[in-house]
Amino acid sequence: MNTAPLDFMEEGDGKMAGYCHVCGTELVGKPLDDEGIVPFCTKCNQYRFPLYNVAVSMIVVNRKNGKILLIKQYGKPDYILVAGYVNRTENLESAVRREVKEETGMIVSSIRFNRTRFFEPSNSLMCNFTAFVDDDSGFDPNWEIDESKWFSPEEARKNIKPNSLALYFLSSYLDETDAEQEE
Repeated sequence: MNTAPLDFMEEGDGKMAGYCHVCGTELVGKPLDDEGIVPFCTKCNQYRFPLYNVAVSMIVVNRKNGKILLIKQYGKPDYILVAGYVNRTENLESAVRREVKEETGMIVSSIRFNRTRFFEPSNSLMCNFTAFVDDDSGFDPNWEIDESKWFSPEEARKNIKPNSLALYFLSSYLDETDAEQEE
């Protein structure tokens, strides 16, 4: 068997752990048809593909006035998007509806998928959506939200956390929305 110990294995911009998540044995690189060199546990006799969290991030848009909800959480000073982890067996769309309802009390009337990006600090694949609410009449933030504010699209762009994944998602959405309106 052609194998070699792995300190880490490049996977996109991230790194994959060098130990089996089941038994803790150091992984080795082993060729797998059409996949290249893949981490392999010699004790479990199994290939070990990357494990990561999946989360949703939402641009919450009030259909009545076109404003975007930004929030502050956990004592941090910057405005961000509503976000949360996807539960096991839950689909992304259900997670969007659940997280908006849990954190804001509002019911999502429709959802639009925007894009994904891997977020290294939490080892998470972030899946961004626009979550439309009919109005803010049901707005009742839970304990996770320290502060919230509805912003016009351009105000939201100016007030969201600088150099963040939230800014990337929001700016991409706003740029695409502007481009669609020009067509």
